[in-house]
Amino acid sequence: MTRKFQEIVDIVRYNFKQPEGFIPLHAPTFNGNEKKYLEECIDSTFVSSVGKFVDQFEEEIAKYTGSKKAVVCMNGTNALHLALLLVGVERDDEVLTQALTFIATANAISYCGAFPVFIDVDKDTLGLSPQKLESWLIKNVQIRNNISYNKNTGKKISACVPMHTFGHPCKIDKIIEICEKYNIPVVEDAAESLGSYYSPSKIHKGNIFSDKLKHTGTFGKIGVISFNGNKVLTAGGGGMLLFNDSELARKAKHLTTQAKVTHKWEFIHDAIGYNYRMPNLNAALGLAQLEQLSGFLKAKRILALKYKEQFQNLDIEFVSECHGSQSNYWLNAILLKDRKERDRFLEYSNHQGVMTRPVWELINNLSMFKNAHSDDLTISKWLADRLVNIPSSVTLINLKHTK
Repeated sequence: MTRKFQEIVDIVRYNFKQPEGFIPLHAPTFNGNEKKYLEECIDSTFVSSVGKFVDQFEEEIAKYTGSKKAVVCMNGTNALHLALLLVGVERDDEVLTQALTFIATANAISYCGAFPVFIDVDKDTLGLSPQKLESWLIKNVQIRNNISYNKNTGKKISACVPMHTFGHPCKIDKIIEICEKYNIPVVEDAAESLGSYYSPSKIHKGNIFSDKLKHTGTFGKIGVISFNGNKVLTAGGGGMLLFNDSELARKAKHLTTQAKVTHKWEFIHDAIGYNYRMPNLNAALGLAQLEQLSGFLKAKRILALKYKEQFQNLDIEFVSECHGSQSNYWLNAILLKDRKERDRFLEYSNHQGVMTRPVWELINNLSMFKNAHSDDLTISKWLADRLVNIPSSVTLINLKHTK
């Protein structure tokens, strides 16, 4: 067992060309115009939520993802909260999502006064399972006046929030197709998947997808991206809402600025608003990172392909992108034999200075959500017992290979 663990540690150290010392799980890389733009931002005195970098960052992210409009927020959780409000989630409603996700997904639902209902994930994508979703809906939902209600609780089901876990696209087209039958809007938690793409599952001969790859976060009614310090692209913090509906985007931008009516000097507000706007400082950092994103993604793909090849010789499954999708490989993951082996490896690797971590505790196991409704969560539990994230930073070595 110890030999197997040491082989994994050796593979990580080999790829990072670091035979000793601490290797973090995912550290940011700053090799572009970060300092230049930050200095420009400070010199302009526009360091808060108004400034050219905010507008430019929104425009460039919209262009990159192929969405009509993008609206920045202070963080991904804010963005998800606002997205849920915009699609009509209200107090005492229910929102379908997955238990295998970061706590922010469930917290944002709670901020609306709504209740999460946890549906199982697919093993191949780590994301919400269309089959499990449809099965749960058939068994538990009654449609009245084009609105879906949970037959067991009587509560309205007002949204579905699938998550693209670790940057691996879920089967989002199938999820949306199912939800449309029940008039349930889909908000994509694409927090981890900037630079990830998915093709709808219409195929021709030779398994060639008939539709072009689309960026995650652009399939549902609203998509949400995060720019936290450990993401592929960081703004220090921050999030972004992606829209295909320009009017909905306009409303989002209005609400993030305390719903203030535009006026040169008057302070008039026409709705309950939120102080959710990203500061110009963060947007400046994010914009400089965005200029390097192509290289970051190429470097991360090189690392993932190396890992995949190297782990083939060990009794370890490396989590790879599915056919028809292109993952950003934000956090690379391996699957071990069982929870006992997982726990032993976590202790061994971290003691050796190689940072590893398990997948998040399933949300339904946390005290705040222990009474939440869910399906059997069979695959979620299986993954929670086995999945371990391993170092996934953009290495300077792989970055050189992309130039």
